[in-house]
Amino acid sequence: MEHTSQDLNPLLTLAIQTAHEAGEILMDGYEKEKHIDRKTSAVDWVTEYDKASEELIVKTLLAATPDYGILGEEGSDIQSENGYRWIIDPLDGTNNYAHRFPMFCVSIALYHGETPLVGVVYDPLHNETFHAVKGGGAYLTTPKGTQPLHVSTANDLNSSLLATGFPYDRITSPHNNLTEMSYFIDKVQGIRRAGSAALDMAYVAAGRLDGFWEFKVYTWDMAAGRLVVEEAGGTFTHTNGQPITLTRQLTLLASNGQIHDQMLDLLRKAYAEREAAGIV
Repeated sequence: MEHTSQDLNPLLTLAIQTAHEAGEILMDGYEKEKHIDRKTSAVDWVTEYDKASEELIVKTLLAATPDYGILGEEGSDIQSENGYRWIIDPLDGTNNYAHRFPMFCVSIALYHGETPLVGVVYDPLHNETFHAVKGGGAYLTTPKGTQPLHVSTANDLNSSLLATGFPYDRITSPHNNLTEMSYFIDKVQGIRRAGSAALDMAYVAAGRLDGFWEFKVYTWDMAAGRLVVEEAGGTFTHTNGQPITLTRQLTLLASNGQIHDQMLDLLRKAYAEREAAGIV
């Protein structure tokens, strides 16, 4: 089914309002002591606020769109017959949040099959809402108003500011992004590792970063940021250059488009080195 941006605006409004309500939960707990549970590893944390945020998001979205599916980081997984599915991360940057490091967000996306339709990345601490609908452009809304988002114009790595991240199994897995870091570190202006993939992607869309790559990213981490990047004029692929497909975990490369091939070239060289060492 084809959608126009006008068709999708009510769903965008729903996603923004829901993200803001979830953000209120996160802000309520930000300065408080938190109960920490560990999921896949000692560094993969979840708090009671992750869970409360997801509970609110799921309840609100399903009440408004009962025939849509939903996939959430903290266990929500409801299928739909019509192919529509909300993909949510109720708190992207949990480790940051638990340490009161000011880099975390709520991420809400709507997909139809493999196609992103709505994307919202909300940073409640800075009151910044990055949002997009398919075919309608990307925007940033703050208390000062709403402005269009555009990726940067950097066209070489030497003048580019990049971001990356490291997987939760970085201690036990040799495929931990350190080889790739070694290829980039002396060829770019700088690399940031802020700990929230969704915000890293939003920052690429806003031109605050020129590119971002990461391995073993979960679908809910990238679902909204992907659309915001693409609608801001950026390029979004797997780290081998292939189009994105929705799998539970994936590799991703987001950029302003102009440095995309240069980033792919370095990633290929790093992959070849790992392959030669038997680490793939």
